[in-house]
Amino acid sequence: MKSETRGIVYLVGSGPGDPGLITLRGMECLRQAEVVVYDYLANELLLNHAPESAERIYAGKIGGRHNQGQDEINALLVRKGSEGKIVVRLKGGDPFVFGRGGEECEALREAGIPFQVVPGVTAAVGAAAYAGIPLTHREYTASVTLVAGQEGKDKDESNIDWERLSHGNGTVVFYMGVTTLRRNMERLIQHGKSADTPVALVRWGTTPKQQVLTGTLADIADRAEKSAFKPPAVTVVGDVVRLRDKLAWFDGRPLFGKRIMVTRAAVQAGEFAGMLAQRGAAVIECPTIRLVEPEQWQPLDAALRDISGYDWIVLTSANAVRCFFRRLDALGLDARSLAGCRVCAVGPKTAAKIRNFGINADLVSSDYKAEGVVAEFAKLDIRGKKILYPCADRARDLIPRELGTMGAQVDAPIAYRTVLPDRLPPEAVFALEKRSVDCITFTSSSTVQNLASMLGEDRMLDMLKGVAIASIGPITTRSCRALGLKVDIEPAEYTLDALTDAIEAFLTA
Repeated sequence: MKSETRGIVYLVGSGPGDPGLITLRGMECLRQAEVVVYDYLANELLLNHAPESAERIYAGKIGGRHNQGQDEINALLVRKGSEGKIVVRLKGGDPFVFGRGGEECEALREAGIPFQVVPGVTAAVGAAAYAGIPLTHREYTASVTLVAGQEGKDKDESNIDWERLSHGNGTVVFYMGVTTLRRNMERLIQHGKSADTPVALVRWGTTPKQQVLTGTLADIADRAEKSAFKPPAVTVVGDVVRLRDKLAWFDGRPLFGKRIMVTRAAVQAGEFAGMLAQRGAAVIECPTIRLVEPEQWQPLDAALRDISGYDWIVLTSANAVRCFFRRLDALGLDARSLAGCRVCAVGPKTAAKIRNFGINADLVSSDYKAEGVVAEFAKLDIRGKKILYPCADRARDLIPRELGTMGAQVDAPIAYRTVLPDRLPPEAVFALEKRSVDCITFTSSSTVQNLASMLGEDRMLDMLKGVAIASIGPITTRSCRALGLKVDIEPAEYTLDALTDAIEAFLTA
């Protein structure tokens, strides 16, 4: 896609805040980006989809002021495009709806830099939908008008046709108009719109921080001042606002407004974070574990090259599955190499991960601990059997020890190591310092032990005062208690699904 002399700039609408609302085309552009220039309202989680090598440039606001002026941003896009780079200009909402995308495209066209525009879900549509407000409804209105809420702030004359805007039953949506809210509402009333017309302010729409304030043209400004309602927000004016009481769904989810910290390794956190976010939680990722390669591959490689000599393979976690098959592939082997082996999985979740590689586990323990594997093998005659158990460097020795007493030969090469991250995410530490975390989750002993190591035990205990402690199971719970933590949540089954259910039950009790 990139020529030798000129690059290309993609103006990509990132949507109103929920990272799931970016388009497939927008995601494709991000995945090939060499430079990403992003705005204040573009969700930073989307940057994770750009290559690690991509240059990331923030062009939003710092301290309420623009980090770069529009002319500077235009020049930046031209410069990076002229360097032959694939540039993604990541903009909140839609680039061509109050996003100044048109100005950026003009600058690129004048400089002869190729560009493409990837539309996004604009804030009016996204925020209203997540607030349970349909912008059109055949029983209420068939028209919508989008208005710049800041227009006229420093002018004696307004370019908006307030007379037309104030008549009829069409929905009106003001963008970024919190600071001019009173003036805009008064103008609508002055030009003939009923003071009883319903109004809704939607702040940080589509995100876990979403706030909705409702009122009428006559009182919404007073309500906003009384509640200290802050930008960024859109203002929806019209009878369709009445439908919110019936159609609200996003902020009615069980964990909405709850801030939950996930301490799993970064490569694992996404699944769990998604489960919590699906129920409305604001998830703070704070990886206290980093998964790395073994210090040497030789023991595992030797076992994999002789895989046909094993009777059983025991895989006890999603990490073990991922690392096992990745190394198998690195050696030029695939699932066909396992044709003569039987496979044991710890729990149905691990079995499902194995199934992704075209293999159905022969034995699935119902217990999600090593003890469950031992109990299942105790029902079989494994005397003289050769068993491969690829594991983490800190795995308990229960499986090789107990299966060995049953007469099996167990090889347990290291498939991956768990180490301390270089640092904890500053935003996660800040959230703990602000006492703004409702619940913290620990899914292994290492996650809590590493947090204590990186923060210091006394500091950790102080930071977690008043925070609900959620442990995935008894082994992790013992590690928590050994450090002086009181565990509030422990599910009966040691799975992420069960832990999510238990967190919901506790926080909504």
